[in-house]
Amino acid sequence: MKILVTGATGLVGTALVAALAREGHTVCRLVRSATKKTGGTVGTFDVAWDPETGDLGGAAVGAEAVVNLGGASIVAGRWTDARKKILRTSRVDSTRALIAALGKMNAKPDVLVSASAVGFYGNRGDEILTEDSAPGNDFLGNLTKDWETEALQAEQFGTRVVLARFGIILASEGGALPEMMLPFKFGVGGRIGDGKQWMSWATLEDVVAILRLSLIKRELRGPINVVAPEPARNADFVKELAKAMHRPAIFPAPAVALRLAMGEMADALLLSSQRAVPQKLTREGYSFASGNLKDALETVFSYT
Repeated sequence: MKILVTGATGLVGTALVAALAREGHTVCRLVRSATKKTGGTVGTFDVAWDPETGDLGGAAVGAEAVVNLGGASIVAGRWTDARKKILRTSRVDSTRALIAALGKMNAKPDVLVSASAVGFYGNRGDEILTEDSAPGNDFLGNLTKDWETEALQAEQFGTRVVLARFGIILASEGGALPEMMLPFKFGVGGRIGDGKQWMSWATLEDVVAILRLSLIKRELRGPINVVAPEPARNADFVKELAKAMHRPAIFPAPAVALRLAMGEMADALLLSSQRAVPQKLTREGYSFASGNLKDALETVFSYT
């Protein structure tokens, strides 16, 4: 299968491209002209593209599937108005341009798997969140809702669309986990705020496996929560992380200090609660390689 991938140089994209290439697929990595390109992997090639126009050139001809993982880092800077615009443009506008370009193809791709996030639900306390739960109304909720709306436009020309709502992705090589580990490395880690907020997570191994499944499983469409079946409260998460790192977890980070340091981002990313569960994946019989947090962290740290 020929597969186009945006965001191919990120944490998830890098792992996914490697897995697809090993399976014998032809992977076309759509990368910005300013992005440092890497080569040499059998079955993959890079094509420069402009997300503002969506122009794919001849590289897209014959593509049977598209995985849309592009988007500026949500944690790379304080959420000023300018930063929010970048976050929105790199997701909503780029996806709109991509769908427009796909719509011009004579032979449309069979499936589009497009990234989203459990931030879609907003801060929901102890509520159990399935794919049918309503969206939140904060910045992340509105951003992800609009992002998904653009991706779903591909259904108009007969492409099956899967919206991968990612939780926290646990990986030693990048993402949120190395940042979370830093305070513990210096012996000053602990819960965030009161520690009661729910954290939905999945290992990178499972994330890649679920994306691969989404490409071939015709029954999967619309939003899917790409999270393990056992979300954890923050207090429990940091305890397991501290155990895995053989460090103490005795220094809580007060909510007021986080808000002063990070502004709106603190509430959205650190203090909000999303108790998301993988209802659709469970119905389809997907078996998680790491279903509970203790085993997941042990697996991740075994790779370091």
